[in-house]
Amino acid sequence: MARKFVRAIFPGSFDPITNGHLDVINRSIKLFDELIIAVGRSPVKNQLFTPEERVEMIAELITDMPGISVESFDGLTVEYAAKKKADVILRGLRSLTDVQYEFQLAMTNRAVAGIETVFVMTSEQYGFTSSTLIRQVASLGGNLTKLIPKNVHNRLQQRLKKRES
Repeated sequence: MARKFVRAIFPGSFDPITNGHLDVINRSIKLFDELIIAVGRSPVKNQLFTPEERVEMIAELITDMPGISVESFDGLTVEYAAKKKADVILRGLRSLTDVQYEFQLAMTNRAVAGIETVFVMTSEQYGFTSSTLIRQVASLGGNLTKLIPKNVHNRLQQRLKKRES
């Protein structure tokens, strides 16, 4: 019996992408034939980078990663997944708090659109990291070199300097 081709989407705001996100991406590509990093446009969140800037930063990080692409999308994740003919939605988990929220979301996505969700636990050293926390620490001048990729760190510093002036 031939093995089925499996396409996954990894949706998120990625504002900015963290080493925790990259950890999930690097480990999950082994599970799927294709992974689309889907940068969502959220009208609710106060975003530091535009969706285009986030796609650019992620594209720089995945150039040498076969089977992975990045693009932005509007609207519901399940509608985007259907448009891309994705078999699963990939979600990273950091903590028990994530589990409760993500479980509810996964059940809703399956009920509404019939799409399954696959969870990948982030490595222990990134279990506390979130884009929101990164933005807060950066705004207070904290050292983020171990938590975000170098290209993202450079852009974050530039953005914060621009906001200060």
